[in-house]
Amino acid sequence: MSEGRSWEGNWKVRLYERVRERGYDSLTAFAEARPIASLVALAEELGPDDIAGVQVFSGLLAEAERSRRVTRLIRGQLVRELAEALPNGWPTVLDDANRFDVAHALARWGTFTPEPHKERVRRIGDALLATPPPAGWLPRGPDDELLLTLLPDEPV
Repeated sequence: MSEGRSWEGNWKVRLYERVRERGYDSLTAFAEARPIASLVALAEELGPDDIAGVQVFSGLLAEAERSRRVTRLIRGQLVRELAEALPNGWPTVLDDANRFDVAHALARWGTFTPEPHKERVRRIGDALLATPPPAGWLPRGPDDELLLTLLPDEPV
């Protein structure tokens, strides 16, 4: 992916044109059809030379804010980060190497969390490290039972 070309022209129009070309009426629908794909993978599918992962997230956040589903987006981003960092699921033992992988996924998750939710996300990360989920746990989407317990939808 060429980051320089990603910002040329009207990238928002380009992003949504690519989503519609693939038969989706929203970026959210496109992303939710690929719940464990990273932001980079989503961007590469939409345009390997002129769409960046951060642009995909920006569009997803804008849609989530309009539909008042930001909490769901945040859960979905954790799913993406865990799938990338822990392809075999939550480790059986949190030794140094596994703890690093988990911490790295949680840190990346935090970077894609809107400011008003950062403290909550930090507490959830701490809780996951303090009381790990079952070995092999790997959520396949934002509606995972454990994720809904940790980060329930906020009433609208």
